[in-house]
Parts: sequence; structure tokens; C-alpha cells
Amino acid sequence: MEREGGLFFRGLQNRSHGKIKLRKRKSTLYVSPQERTGSCRDLLGENIYLVLFTIALRICNCFLVQTSFVPDEYWQSLEVAHHMVFNYGYLTWEWTERLRGYTYPLIFASIYKILHLLGKDSVQLLIWIPRLSQALLSAMADLRLYSLMKQLENQQVARWVFFCQLCSWFTWYCCTRTLTNTMETVLTIIALFYYPLEGSKSMNSVKYSSLVALAVIIRPTAVIPWIPLLFRHFWQEQKKLDLILHKFLPVGFVTLSLSLIIDRIFFGQNLGSFYGSHPWHWYFSQGFPAVLGTHLPFFIHGCFLTPKRYRIFLVTVLWTLLVYSMLSHKEFRFIYPVLPFCMVFCGYSLNSLKTWKKAALSFLFLSNTLLALYTGLVHQRGTLDVMTNIQELCYNNPNISKASVFMMMPCHSTPYYSHVHYPLPMRFLQCPPDLTGKSDYLVEADIFYLNPLKWLYREFHNDSTLPTHLIIFNVLEKEISPFLISHNYERTAVFFHTHFPEHWTGNHIYVYERKLKGKLNQR
Repeated sequence: MEREGGLFFRGLQNRSHGKIKLRKRKSTLYVSPQERTGSCRDLLGENIYLVLFTIALRICNCFLVQTSFVPDEYWQSLEVAHHMVFNYGYLTWEWTERLRGYTYPLIFASIYKILHLLGKDSVQLLIWIPRLSQALLSAMADLRLYSLMKQLENQQVARWVFFCQLCSWFTWYCCTRTLTNTMETVLTIIALFYYPLEGSKSMNSVKYSSLVALAVIIRPTAVIPWIPLLFRHFWQEQKKLDLILHKFLPVGFVTLSLSLIIDRIFFGQNLGSFYGSHPWHWYFSQGFPAVLGTHLPFFIHGCFLTPKRYRIFLVTVLWTLLVYSMLSHKEFRFIYPVLPFCMVFCGYSLNSLKTWKKAALSFLFLSNTLLALYTGLVHQRGTLDVMTNIQELCYNNPNISKASVFMMMPCHSTPYYSHVHYPLPMRFLQCPPDLTGKSDYLVEADIFYLNPLKWLYREFHNDSTLPTHLIIFNVLEKEISPFLISHNYERTAVFFHTHFPEHWTGNHIYVYERKLKGKLNQR
């Protein structure tokens, strides 16, 4: 018995050194909180309800932005895409001179082609589907910013950064527009998610460098914010040669080759000052404070609170502002890609507040909401509203074959065929820059505004060439009133545009129609 007992206990001892496979319990009592929520975290690595909320918010954002910002949101994307797919429209001088790449318009051209093949290429779908696509991409970028901050810090800090990102009036104003700056910002945020930052669990050199390369192809100046970040990565990388040879160079070669192929298929530089110049300090004194808005004090406060590892973000912001300050032509949208970096500092500021947190949150939310709604629904909406009038002319007019439109407004004030989708004869005052270096060069729009009445009588000396419809800003009406009366033009529609008229851009837009019989009826 002793021997058998010894063998028994020795067997137990030997078994204790082996691997014993236990049956997994399926009761929720034995499931960790992370595993319990795992089923809700299967979309973009985040809680599905957060993802759906962000997508829903950006879709609402899309439909609540019904104003125009800059001509490029149409003329460098949708108009090019429309011309690619439907073989009519107008290409600006950048495209005829082959100075632009087709990568970004190709995205929307693909959407247009699918709609055309499905027989669903109505003008409303051509207008809204590209913008909804951009809204979805922006929602993905918002979520990536949240995920990154959760990795680097904690969920609480990530929530405040996320809040600052979502309630930023300028992000709301820009993130659903078909601008290359918008896509540049989206790609920058997603690339930052894979960038090798201390504490990041998603770093991937190939992924982030591929996204940066794509951003540069879409908009070459996208490299500016990334110069400090790329230099930092190279400086801290121990295997520098491996980083260049096996990651940066292959990614750069592939993306550049694809870009050249696309541009070759569709056949296709300091002219910036031609479109206006600003003093060197404009970004620091006006541009950056306006873009940040009421986030500015929180940004400044957050700069003193964030850990040292975020200094690279601040360096990126300052570097970008300095580089763009050296360029003569300046616009608010050019610094949009650094706005997400600023939200990190704003989020840190909010997280540190104790007694004034509710007041700060209310202030941020209300001030940005009012500004976002005003700029999205009121300011500069007339140039889009007037396009609905042209659409009605195309689709509800029995005499459409005789109709024609002349937009006597500052160059590229309105969209064009992408918002009409009908081969209606249309014309606008053109403004291509001089590529020959003439000192006394004037574009058609400049010549027109020197003496609008004289220009009209000279241009339309023959009544047979007169357009049936004229579209003007109200500030021009008095100047050309004799021409309108003598040629039987009658005002048929009025659209509000802005509370802040500027030079030849007025408060309202007037539509005049030529009546073969009857008198001009001033309303």
C-alpha cells in the first residue's frame, strides 16, 4: 500500500509539472469588461456606437453646409471629374497647361462613372454623393484621432480631444467639402495614427509613409507639415539605412509611379501671387487665430501642459505657419491640416480644468455651433442657390434649346457643369494668369470691371449673340442698367449671398432673363 500510495502521489506531482487544459467557462461572470465589450468594438477598432455617432454627425455636417467657400472645391475636383466622365464642361488653365494631377478628381470621376452606368446620374446625386463620400472619410479620420489619443494617454484625454475636434467650427466648415485640403487633412490624421510616437500601439512605417506619399501626390504642399515629423523619425530610427531603402524609397517609388500613370492617361510654378497676396505675418495675426476661433485660449493653455513627447506636434504647427508665411498667396484652408494637431493641446487644456470645466465646455460648444451654422447655412450661399435656378432652366424649360447663360461675376464665383449636368451653353468672365511674363497683362474679368457697360456694348453689338439669361451681383446692376433696359432684360430671381459684400461681390445675386416682348420690370 505504501508503494502504491507513493506512486499515486508521485503521479500527481508529475502531472502538476505538465500542462493541464481547463475547460473555458462561457458564463458572463468570467468574462472581462474588455471581452464583454469586444462585440461592440469590431468597427475601426472602436465601439460601434461611437463609430455610428461620428458617421451620423458628419453626414448631418454635410447637409448643414450649403454655402460656397473657395472656387477650388468645384473647379479642381468636381468640374474636372465631370469633364472626365461626360466629355463636356470646362477645364481651367491649370489643367490645360497640365499643372495638376488627376489623382484626386479620379476619385469623384469613379463615383460619377458608377452613377452613370447605373443610370442614376441625376444632378442632385452628382452634387451630394462626392460630398457624402468626403464626409465618411472625415469621420474615419476623427475616429483615428480619438484612437491615437487613447493609446498615447487614456480614454478621458482622448474624449476631450475628440470633443474639440468635433466642435471645431472650421473643421465643420471644411471637412465635407471636395477640397484637396480636406483630403490632405484626412490623410494626415490617419497617417499620424500609424506614425511612431512613444506609447503608440499602431505604429507602422510603411502605412504612414504610404499615406503621406498619397497626400503629397494629391497636394504637393502636404509635405510641409510632415517635414519635422519625418526628420524626427529618421533621427530616432536606429536602422536609418533600412528605413530609407526598405520603407521610404519603395513607398515613394510606387506612389509616384501611380501618379505619373494616372496623369499620363488623362494627359495631364510660382503663380500664387496672381490670386492675391498678404503680409508675411497674416497667418499669425489673422489666419491661425480665425481658424482656431474660440479654441485659441485652450490651445495656448494646453501648450504649457502637454508632455514633452508632444513638442513635435507644436513644432509641426509652428513650422507649417512659418513656411506658408513665406508664400505670397495665403488662404485659411492652407493651414487646415495642422488643426487636428492643435486639438491635442486643446483637449489637454480641457482635461486639466476643474472648477471652470462646464463653463468652458458650454462656451466652446455654443460659440463654435453658432459660427458653424452661420458659415454653413448663411454666409456665401447665393452662388450655390443660383445654380438651382439654372437647373430648373435646363429641366423644366420647353425652350431649353434656345437658352444660354452668362455669369457676369468675379471669376469662378459659382460651380459650373457639375451642378447643372446638362450641355447648356454657359459662359463666365475668365481669369487665366499670364504665362508669358507681360507686365501690363489684364484678364477678361479685369477688363470687364474697368468699364462694364462699355465692355457689354462692344461684346454684344449683334443681338443674335445675346445670352437669354444674365447672372450678376447686385452691385453691378446700376453700372449696366442702360444695357439691361435697352436689350429687354427683366429681373426674374433674387438670391441672398452674404452680409459682408466686398468690391464686386454683393449682398445678393440677380438673375435677368431677356424678354422678346414686354418691358423691364424692376422689382
